[in-house]
Amino acid sequence: MRLRRLAAVMVAAGVIVVGGASPASADPAGPTDYQSEVIAVVPPAPGVAVETIGGDAFLRLVVEPGLLVEVVGYRGEPYLRFLPSGTVERNENSPSTYLNEDRYGETELPPNATPEAVPDWRKVADGGAYAWHDHRTHWMNEDRPPGREPGDRILEGVVPLLVDGAEVDVAVASSWEPAPSRVPVVAGAAAGLLATVLFRRRVAAAIAVVAAAALGVGITASLSVPPETAPSPLLWVVPATALVLAAVAAFARPGERWPDYLALVAAAELVVWALVRWDWLWRAVLPTAAPFWLDRAATAAAGAAGLLAAAAAVHSLGSALRAPQGA
Repeated sequence: MRLRRLAAVMVAAGVIVVGGASPASADPAGPTDYQSEVIAVVPPAPGVAVETIGGDAFLRLVVEPGLLVEVVGYRGEPYLRFLPSGTVERNENSPSTYLNEDRYGETELPPNATPEAVPDWRKVADGGAYAWHDHRTHWMNEDRPPGREPGDRILEGVVPLLVDGAEVDVAVASSWEPAPSRVPVVAGAAAGLLATVLFRRRVAAAIAVVAAAALGVGITASLSVPPETAPSPLLWVVPATALVLAAVAAFARPGERWPDYLALVAAAELVVWALVRWDWLWRAVLPTAAPFWLDRAATAAAGAAGLLAAAAAVHSLGSALRAPQGA
């Protein structure tokens, strides 16, 4: 009976972990070593604001009501238009619509996507604001820029707009950022291990504390980017699940075995969350409004605490399984 119960818990843990680790359907902003920035809007366009999101992942345009703004696509075709009412529409016959679905433009164009096609406008946002992958603003290769090194500017690009019919150029430059310090990662891992050791008799309490920190940075990261960039729910769903399970286990009566099962699942959640966010530890620019050092420390703490807590839970469950049935 005990073996079957343990197997059931491990299966449940696998379902939760795999389900939580499924990627989003879109191509959300992720950690990067490049930072793009808007360096000029020529001529100046009052009522039009442009910024980069997630280092170099997205370009975001905000247009005040009353203006008609069109974003010109890669082949000179109409791509986006911001109506005076605040409605944002995208041309479904624009090649840019499909190329922008992937950061590197690795998307096959449908037959209707041609520069000469009559625009087929579809609403994509309200409020006069929208963000999209624009391949004129970031490095288009997973390999490092040849002949360049951290600190160098790696590209300059121009995104053409039509503001009430007048031509406006948005100039963007991207730079290769130096590698971040490893101190937050080491400190975070040490803190996670220390918390688990200090709460060794109440491992679930340690998991709950670390999961709460992970949930905080996950929610911050999710809210730091516009919704149209499709931030992954993994950022907060997994640590939230771990926190709930660990909290329930922490308030259980001493001597019962079921809290150890919950602690094991919660610990596994933290480990997977940290592993999926592995690049967040080492990339220079993170898509979050939280201090980068804090995000890195919380991620490292979750991974270290999860591993140690999982080992402790397995040891406790193993001891229970080896105990005589009458004990």
